[in-house]
Amino acid sequence: MATMKALYFEEHGLTDQLRLGDRPRPEPGAGEVRVRLRAAALNHLDLFVLGGLPGIPVALPHIGGADGAGEVEALGSGVDGVAVGDEVIFDPGLSCGACESCLKGEQSLCVRYGILGEHADGTFAEAVVVPAVSLAKRPEHLSWEESAALPLTFLTAWRMLINRGALSAGESVLIHGIGGGVSLACLQLAKMAGAHVIVTSRSSDKLARALELGADEAIPAGDEVAREVRKLTGKRGVDVVVDSVGRATWMQSLKSAAKGGRIVTCGATTGPDPAEEVRLIFWNQLSIIGSTMGSREDWRRMVAAVSRDRLRPVVDSVMPLSEGRKGYERMEEARQFGKIVLDCGA
Repeated sequence: MATMKALYFEEHGLTDQLRLGDRPRPEPGAGEVRVRLRAAALNHLDLFVLGGLPGIPVALPHIGGADGAGEVEALGSGVDGVAVGDEVIFDPGLSCGACESCLKGEQSLCVRYGILGEHADGTFAEAVVVPAVSLAKRPEHLSWEESAALPLTFLTAWRMLINRGALSAGESVLIHGIGGGVSLACLQLAKMAGAHVIVTSRSSDKLARALELGADEAIPAGDEVAREVRKLTGKRGVDVVVDSVGRATWMQSLKSAAKGGRIVTCGATTGPDPAEEVRLIFWNQLSIIGSTMGSREDWRRMVAAVSRDRLRPVVDSVMPLSEGRKGYERMEEARQFGKIVLDCGA
């Protein structure tokens, strides 16, 4: 059996469970392709999967990683319109293709929806197998590292802001926790849409860098966020709040939204059980909008917009696959600004 180098774990736990070693090289099945990976990128999801997610069984040993970019290496049966050697990126979402939601084109609402690197072996390896329908041509203006950093965070941000959040030109947006992949993608997409963007962080360096990337206002994270937002908006509040932080920011999100505003959430990196104030929701007629990943149409539109407007994911650092544990640890310590990328050694 052919093998490949991969970063994997045999038991859930901390980063000391990660191993670099040989794993079986996957073979594409019907409708699938194998991609020889040039680069892969980390997400907070990888830390959660390593630690173990309640109610989500993971077959062990397991290879993490949702994001990657590379060249098509092998085709499964029934694959058309794809050739060996094509330079590609891919939607990390996995759907059945047959349920009510899939037939409506809402793949991220699939009853069996999963994510590469969580529900199946992922991209922290020399090769990965993905559905052919998930492929997109690698944007020509992006490096391999930038291409690998694009899929999950930009797809998530696109659905949050453009699809679910219905952001329009002239509106205002508050983005908590600038520096992570999703928050930085939201910053770029919000500016592309013509919005006024306020960002928060506990790091003054991250706030300064966000201003360089186009943020209009940057304020320190903490209990005074809503007060500062009200000052900056003439007591009005913002039209859209992007909250992927959860417990630490939720009350500030409720207090920062304008009457009739929308709060869009895709995650809870500081915890899933925040304090709540339901009176703020009904009195101010707020919309609380959940969002996870995106549909195939979201994926196509996002990749087209990135290519058209020449958007670039922010890459924090690049390290070889053999040093992937250091990447996990850097992300765990929240030291990154942008995406941590692993060179898969093609």
